Amino acid sequence: MPESLDTEQVSDQLLKMADKSNRTSCVAEEDRNKPTYCVTDVPPWYLCIFLAFQHYLTAFGAIIAIPLILSELLCLQHDGLTQGYLINSIFFVSGLCTILQVTFGIRLPIVQGGSFALVTPTVAILSTPEWKCPAWTQNASLVNTSSPVFIEEWQSRMRTLQGAIMVASVLQILVGFSGLIGFLMRFIGPLTIAPTVCLIGLALYDSAGVKAGTHWGISALTAGLIILFSQYLRLIPVPVPSCSKTKKRKISTFYLFQTMPILLGIAVSWLVCYLLTISDVLPSDPARYGHLARTDVKGNVVSQASWFTLPYPGMWGTPTVNLAAVVGILAGIICSMAESVGDYYACARLSGAPPPPKHAISRGIGVEGLGSLLAGAFGTGNGTTSFSENVAALSITKVASRTVILLSGFVMILMGTVGKVGAIFTTIPTPVIGGMFLIMFGVIAAAGITNLQFTDMNSSRNIFVFGFSIFSALVIPNWIMKNPEALATGVKEVDQVLNVLLTTHMFVGGFLGFFLDNTIPGTKRERGLLTWNTEHPEDSRNALAPEEVYNLPFGITSWLQTRSWVRYLPFCPPTNHMTEGVVSQSQETEQTRV
Repeated sequence: MPESLDTEQVSDQLLKMADKSNRTSCVAEEDRNKPTYCVTDVPPWYLCIFLAFQHYLTAFGAIIAIPLILSELLCLQHDGLTQGYLINSIFFVSGLCTILQVTFGIRLPIVQGGSFALVTPTVAILSTPEWKCPAWTQNASLVNTSSPVFIEEWQSRMRTLQGAIMVASVLQILVGFSGLIGFLMRFIGPLTIAPTVCLIGLALYDSAGVKAGTHWGISALTAGLIILFSQYLRLIPVPVPSCSKTKKRKISTFYLFQTMPILLGIAVSWLVCYLLTISDVLPSDPARYGHLARTDVKGNVVSQASWFTLPYPGMWGTPTVNLAAVVGILAGIICSMAESVGDYYACARLSGAPPPPKHAISRGIGVEGLGSLLAGAFGTGNGTTSFSENVAALSITKVASRTVILLSGFVMILMGTVGKVGAIFTTIPTPVIGGMFLIMFGVIAAAGITNLQFTDMNSSRNIFVFGFSIFSALVIPNWIMKNPEALATGVKEVDQVLNVLLTTHMFVGGFLGFFLDNTIPGTKRERGLLTWNTEHPEDSRNALAPEEVYNLPFGITSWLQTRSWVRYLPFCPPTNHMTEGVVSQSQETEQTRV
């Protein structure tokens, strides 16, 4: 009997030691994952400037990709100067929207930029017979960029896009500030988001193939360099001098290749193209294969561009409204809202903030709607959304200060006013852009599929919903584009709406996923809704900042909480009468203990 007791005691001690070591390792893991600077912290000024430029460079690839895709749809492939203006405009508006979001929106360190969710419906809209570019705009020798005919040709398309984006953004503003986003997210789950986001990338395969095909060698080099930097060299640190919170100088590590692999890949390939151009290895004859890899194709665009440019609303004329375009852009706006909600939770977790409350999410979506309204008014040809790339950068730098993101917004505004910057980006050789697209669109497609991790993919129901949604979204638009005369109801406006919607891969896949997921019987756990919509208590326990981090600045929240009508506004923090009672009671208890 004593021996058995001794054995039990030893076992208990071993279990306690094991439990203690597990807790210690968990604490150590949590410490490694905690940000060095939380949401409300302010790093030293030099670190703020450096990290602000880093966030700008992280968003660089995705931001410039959008106007480069739109330029062909707007008949601007031979007008480098206007392409530069579009790049300047989207940088300027992205910076403006970032400042608005950090100051008055979700108030998390999250960068705003162009939305690929709006690119897919834009491609469908501008590919219809009504808006397809005339043949003469494809021939550089026939294009006179200063001709009123050519200017009206592309500006009429831009004004249609502007009007559609501005009208569709009103819905996002209403959904956000009315609090409806919480209600909608009950029905939009992983099996809706996965095919929708996945098809954003898959639908752009043709654009990537056309650009990469202008010189497969240079495209392969660009893609290979980005793969090398982002995958093989990403964990190799570069030593840089820095200061800690105690103001002691030290040498810290900066993961250069992990932070800006796209920029580095483009820069090296661009340099190779330049060397091949000055040595006349690449053909100078426009009719020969590989000519578009030369760096002098755009001529003297940089010298023609002004040093200073200031984007302003209505720059391309008064926006026009087209019903089919509005409906198509609405599909992209809905997808963008669902993506952004996921980004808010990820950003809060990485920045040491508690999970965002409903009023902060509503305000964030509403401000994104205002951002899309501004983007439409300024004529970027796109809307605005949260950038997942910059959210991921928070886990690398361990600096989650919203001061840094605020400063990065000013950096983007500054870059948007320097005309030469936009012009320089337009001279990137076409196959280099194609190589970047191969990587970028592939990652977007894969990012959509990752949403399935929340569902039970051993379920035949889920496999059917996802598989049928994806495959149908590839088949139906392809058939409609080959047989446009099949949609003939006799009403022109209805034909246009159906044509735009049914040729938008993202809409077809998202609609089928949404309909099937909400009608075919399945448990919430099976559908992934439990994990998708449930706040995790451990995120609140691990938070380094209080929930007041989501309050509005300049004492606005304190003033609002003294007004009784605030409880009717879903985007405002709830009145704190109950909170004040709890706080005062806890203070009295603490004084009694003392």
